[in-house]
Amino acid sequence: MFERSELQEIGKRLHEPRKFIQVISGPRQVGKTTLIMQLLKKLSIPSFYESADAIPAGNSLWIDQQWEAVRFRMKSQNAGDFILVIDEIQKIPNWSETVKKNWDYDSINNLNIKVVLLGSSRLLLQQGLTESLAGRFENIILSHWSFEEVNKAFGWDADTFAWFGGYPASAELISDENRWKRYIRDSLIETSISKDILMLTRVDKPALLKNLFELGSLFSGQILSYTKMLGQLQDAGNTTTLSHYLKLLGSAGLLTGIEKYSASPVRARSGSPKFQVYNNALLSSQSPLTFSNVRKNPSEWGRVIESAVGAHLANESLKGNLSLYHWRDRNDEVDFVIERNGKIIGIEVKSTFSRNKRGMTSFQKKYNPFKTICIDENMIPWHEFIRINPAELF
Repeated sequence: MFERSELQEIGKRLHEPRKFIQVISGPRQVGKTTLIMQLLKKLSIPSFYESADAIPAGNSLWIDQQWEAVRFRMKSQNAGDFILVIDEIQKIPNWSETVKKNWDYDSINNLNIKVVLLGSSRLLLQQGLTESLAGRFENIILSHWSFEEVNKAFGWDADTFAWFGGYPASAELISDENRWKRYIRDSLIETSISKDILMLTRVDKPALLKNLFELGSLFSGQILSYTKMLGQLQDAGNTTTLSHYLKLLGSAGLLTGIEKYSASPVRARSGSPKFQVYNNALLSSQSPLTFSNVRKNPSEWGRVIESAVGAHLANESLKGNLSLYHWRDRNDEVDFVIERNGKIIGIEVKSTFSRNKRGMTSFQKKYNPFKTICIDENMIPWHEFIRINPAELF
């Protein structure tokens, strides 16, 4: 059975003396629950797992009840330590305050209960962590599966990964592409939007949010102003609403709007965003084209490749390993700009997507980046680039 690299890091932390709550967050269907189940089987420490996914939203006592069950088991088994895992923690109202109360009680009474919290709504998790659990937690973010992981687990080549994206549960369906697309749309996209955004956050125009997701997925890798978005969506909303909805989609690990790079953070936020899916399955499942069709269309396949490179970078940004931007000044453009520890790298993707790309020289003159990278078959092939950790480029 394939195991993600984060498994070893989490196991190491749980073997250490009890100091912090371990928080594992990430998009749906990237393997958070599978990973923790694999880990619990490997550890000699007794454990207790429960999920809040099916708990009624008003049941705020549920966390207390799980915690008391662990205290009882710990005492009855005469265990020196115990692991409590709560999945989909963000479903419970005031969860962070209840976790803080129980964690502090155990600390005062020298109860060595090690706590792991899992959640798929990064926005709501972060709110709870910063409001109530400051100084009491460590965070591990599970991003979407990389090409390296999909290649090891399923034997896919880069082209297959670029189109099908690598949700592990969908891997066995790719031979029937219509069935695969229905699964991605119904079981992944609809569930993520409904459970991680609409059920947990106030959204006044849910249809607009869903339409924004569909538009952004189809335009992944392309820059679109908020004004043009409103025209495409045929909605009388405003740009502030669209910006907010795009952030909500980003918090669920679906779609982000990459900001324009500038030495001034204020100017960076003012530019038009560049749509980018976190997983290329979100692009291809919305497309009327099939894998065999798109491979025969150089322009469309070039868009897929550029989005695959962008998704690779966006997932490293999701994990907090770097910051991701794009850059455009009039007719000059750089596809991606990554920043880490004050250094920047410009990245240009020269695929078969026919578009004039003369911006790297202008970008280099203006910002003097740490390095510039050209992704094409003669220099760094895209299928080799998506194997590396972008943070190691610095």
